[in-house]
Amino acid sequence: MNHQTPARVPTAVWALGFVSLLMDVSSELIHALLPVYLVTFLGTSMMTVGAIEGIAEATASITRVFSGALSDRLGRRKGLVVAGYTLAAITKPVFALATSVFWLVTARFVDRIGKGIRGAPRDALIADLSPPEVRGASFGLRQSLDTTGALLGPLLAIGLMWATSNDIPKVFWFAVIPAVLAVLLLLSVREPETTSEKKPVQAPLSRRELSRLGRPFRWLVGFAFVFTLARFSEAFLILKAEASGLSLMLVPGVMVLMNLSYALAAYPAGILSDRRDRTDTLAVGMALLLAADLVLALCSSIGGIAVGVLLWGLHMGFTQGIVASLVADTAPDDLRGTAYGVINLATGIGLLAASLLAGGLWDWLGAPGTFLTGAALALVSLAGLLLVRRRVFV
Repeated sequence: MNHQTPARVPTAVWALGFVSLLMDVSSELIHALLPVYLVTFLGTSMMTVGAIEGIAEATASITRVFSGALSDRLGRRKGLVVAGYTLAAITKPVFALATSVFWLVTARFVDRIGKGIRGAPRDALIADLSPPEVRGASFGLRQSLDTTGALLGPLLAIGLMWATSNDIPKVFWFAVIPAVLAVLLLLSVREPETTSEKKPVQAPLSRRELSRLGRPFRWLVGFAFVFTLARFSEAFLILKAEASGLSLMLVPGVMVLMNLSYALAAYPAGILSDRRDRTDTLAVGMALLLAADLVLALCSSIGGIAVGVLLWGLHMGFTQGIVASLVADTAPDDLRGTAYGVINLATGIGLLAASLLAGGLWDWLGAPGTFLTGAALALVSLAGLLLVRRRVFV
């Protein structure tokens, strides 16, 4: 009797996960403090914070379209991934040296361009490396390690804020170290060799090639756009906690708490999605977002906000890696880079709109109006998924 060895998550995927961990330590160390630095020390408005966050993420998403398509055109992924991580690493000293909103915004945009360059090719590389039976686990693992970095970054920020007496620019300098280590580790990753059957796509963004991204993928893009409208930037979680009386030194703890639940949920959710219909797992994540928004809208105590932040992290764990797995399930192998670019463009536009909407609602109606609107959009997204999933994704 032949016993087939269960497929395991490839070593190269683990390496890419640790690259993400290191870069997220660097990025989230900065991001955990940047909204407060902009509002408290530089006097920017909530609307401005929303605009900065939304435009920065939209910039990354637009860049992903072209980097993903270019990786399909070249038939290779790693070079673009290295370029994106290197560009992000170069921006880290700028945050520490910046003395005005202009330089901080510039650094934020360039950092997001680096994220855009690496994002779609990296996800396509993970899909290329992963056997189909562990695809959800591979994306869940990468997301879990990435989020562990996003957990460690704010924790490091809290310790450094204490050690430097709340000297935020000095804290920003420490972000340089893990960023450099991430690039060095990435150089050790080898991508699979291109077979003779799998040829580069000459014009991945042409109408002819885009038409090969079929109906299930187009439905997935539409769903992801509406869903993203419901999950605006996590900067508003930080501002909600600060408005409720959390001390400046402990503000990064919001991201620690969110990313703890995110990191713990992402890998098990990915494994679960390999064993069941992925859309079942996705529906659970959307229900968790609905619950998070309602708690954050109705609670003003630190304890209540902590519950809302935990639920927000759980929803991320049950959605982000699952959507990435569904892209690999529904897109042709040779158009994976383009597919990831397209869906990231849609979600980037959605995040821009969501962050602008959240900032405007906050200035107009306060935190309750912002989070209640998010809850309504989450409910619409969940209802839409339940209506179409059996006809589209099964």
